[in-house]
Amino acid sequence: MTDPRIVIVGAGPAGTRAAETFVRHGMRPTVLDEAARSGGQIYRRQPPAFRRPSRAVYGFEAGRADALHAAFDALAGQIDHRPETLVWTLRDGVAHALPAAGGQSEAVPFDALVLATGACDRVIPFPGWTTAGVYTLGAAQIALKYQGCAIGEPVVFLGTGPLLYLVAYQYAKAGAKVAAVLDTTRFATKLAALGRLLAVPQAFLKGLYYLSWLRARGIPIHEGVEPVRAEGEAAVTALVWRTAAGAERRTECGAVGFGYGLQSETQLADLAGCSFAYEEQSRQWLPQADADGRSDAKGVYLAGDGRRVRGADFAEMGGELAALAALKDLGRPVEEGRMEALRRGLDRGLRWGTAMQTVFPVPHHLLADLPPETVLCRCEGVTVGDARHAVTGLDAKEVNRAKALSRIGMGRCQGRYCGLSAATILAGTAGEAPAAAMRLRGQAPVKPVPLVTQEGGA
Repeated sequence: MTDPRIVIVGAGPAGTRAAETFVRHGMRPTVLDEAARSGGQIYRRQPPAFRRPSRAVYGFEAGRADALHAAFDALAGQIDHRPETLVWTLRDGVAHALPAAGGQSEAVPFDALVLATGACDRVIPFPGWTTAGVYTLGAAQIALKYQGCAIGEPVVFLGTGPLLYLVAYQYAKAGAKVAAVLDTTRFATKLAALGRLLAVPQAFLKGLYYLSWLRARGIPIHEGVEPVRAEGEAAVTALVWRTAAGAERRTECGAVGFGYGLQSETQLADLAGCSFAYEEQSRQWLPQADADGRSDAKGVYLAGDGRRVRGADFAEMGGELAALAALKDLGRPVEEGRMEALRRGLDRGLRWGTAMQTVFPVPHHLLADLPPETVLCRCEGVTVGDARHAVTGLDAKEVNRAKALSRIGMGRCQGRYCGLSAATILAGTAGEAPAAAMRLRGQAPVKPVPLVTQEGGA
């Protein structure tokens, strides 16, 4: 009998542990990843010529990053690793993959597919957020980790969630001037949910350290703020914001990094045929799976933050458990005790993820008062006013209908950054619950791909 065909999408924490598990059980999986090297976003590797020590790049997580990198490197020759390869669609048990170096898309059939697609920044627009020099927190972190450079100076960090303080700490630690850290969550909200953070005490203590370190160096930290606008013509020169007491302030800067936590990358799960359910707290439709990562789509398993945002440590657990579930379903012997231990760990991660959303809630209320000229979908230049008109003038209360009539989410990012905000605005304009606007359906290609003629010309 031939071995089952195993495909893993993503080589971050979840994908690495899934590949390692398959190899340990005598399989040779194919790992398709957009990055040049393994590690994912959280443990993104430097270019080969860079020689900064791990501690300088990953801080407290240097040990975990090094271990994960070493684990993947040890699989060389035992897996079919295809870096810089985009999986642009899934259909009928086949992953369609396109190498960045050129060439034609290749059909990669599978008997079991592990989707370890990770997460991206949660964006809530504000006036001026498309000004040059305004980046998401994830982009700011990529610049620092991958190229050892800052997005600008001085930099204001805006938003909420653990990543806000982590990136601010990483920038200041690297020597960049941080003008301010502006958190939209009020201190009272954090204090009320403090006990829930102890589900993962090590993570809590690290967050407390970052906050204390920043304060000790005189970096202004303000809580309960609201962004007003980014100023600047050719590039950002200042961020105007409102204090918790309602006073307007202006902080001069050369760059802004902002974000409101993370959201799962779900497009491929959608194309794979997974069912989705609405999560009230995050206002995101998430692909569904059982405790082991089995989706209701035949042969499809979900792991890591692409299933639900729980962080890198729990993503590793999810990758291993999803691989064990796939092996079990394929009739291979697995360690039942190990699976049960991983389930318990992931349950703790679920409590931690829920606690994070409670302590650092996404400030959905900011969407209600945005000026109509504020850009909502930057790919297509659709404004908040256009979205509201889609409801009042075009009767497009559902986000896919609004997409067809106003082009919201029709650009190169396929609604990754505007889709959740657009749904909230549509529902709010219609006077309905946020879930009523539904979700943008995944469409192929999930990211732009070149069109090539039979003769090979573009």
